Amino acid sequence: MNKPTIINYDKIGSPVLGYITIAENQRNVPFDIKRVYWTYYTPQDVTRGGHAHYNLEQVIIAVSGKITFTTEDVDGNKEEFILDSPDKGLYIPKLIWRDIKFSHNAVLLCLASEKYIESDYIRDYETFLKITNNEI
Repeated sequence: MNKPTIINYDKIGSPVLGYITIAENQRNVPFDIKRVYWTYYTPQDVTRGGHAHYNLEQVIIAVSGKITFTTEDVDGNKEEFILDSPDKGLYIPKLIWRDIKFSHNAVLLCLASEKYIESDYIRDYETFLKITNNEI
């Protein structure tokens, strides 16, 4: 997969007892997970993201609330994805620009293919465009 894709995870359980959803390396997550983090209490009027990665792959899950991703790939294709259920994840491969909006009290869970490496971030949109146009 080299474009952002929604992954639907099995929801095991019932409305009476509750549910569990499972993510596993190379089974329903297309990489080995090397880091897990979550963000929360992000104000609704703040846009996060504003970056891409050279090598990092991610699966993002909204464990609570609604999170909207706007993505752009290296060919300039833009898509919007809405995560609003904890049994749905968004796979984001490398070299995908993303902007993220959160609903009130949304919690974002990220499964990442690499540990944190600052030099893997592309934080400047103009630099991202140069990469996509093979100018770098």
